[in-house]
Amino acid sequence: MSPVRTGTALLSVAGALLLAGCSGAADADTRQADPAPTSTDATAPYADGTYTAEGSYQTPETVETISVTMTLSDDVVTAVEVVGDPVAPESIRFQGQFTAGIADVVVGKKLDELEVDRVAGSSLTSGGFDQAVVRIKDEAAAAAATE
Repeated sequence: MSPVRTGTALLSVAGALLLAGCSGAADADTRQADPAPTSTDATAPYADGTYTAEGSYQTPETVETISVTMTLSDDVVTAVEVVGDPVAPESIRFQGQFTAGIADVVVGKKLDELEVDRVAGSSLTSGGFDQAVVRIKDEAAAAAATE
């Protein structure tokens, strides 16, 4: 191999190693949001009852998970509670805002009419909420089918 080719090959290897070291891959949070669907084929009627499901969502820093407990009566949401254990500092603030405001948005509405996007300034948490609602709808529809 000529000296020029050897030097070029060594520079290529060194460059690749340098770029790999700068990628931050070793320090990066490799968790991903749950790829669960955000829509369902389930529609009313739903069985009355209280249902709990989890959802997750991606933030710039990490993946956050929330648990949604929803009570249904005649296909209408009569109570909702969202509980999370946020990891990132900004998530603490935004999940808190979402949790404090979600009841005003969904209680009294038909489950099939829920469209949650931004609640009290929090927009990312709604992605996890919507995943949980899909699971709740599926469970409540299945329960209604067996009644």
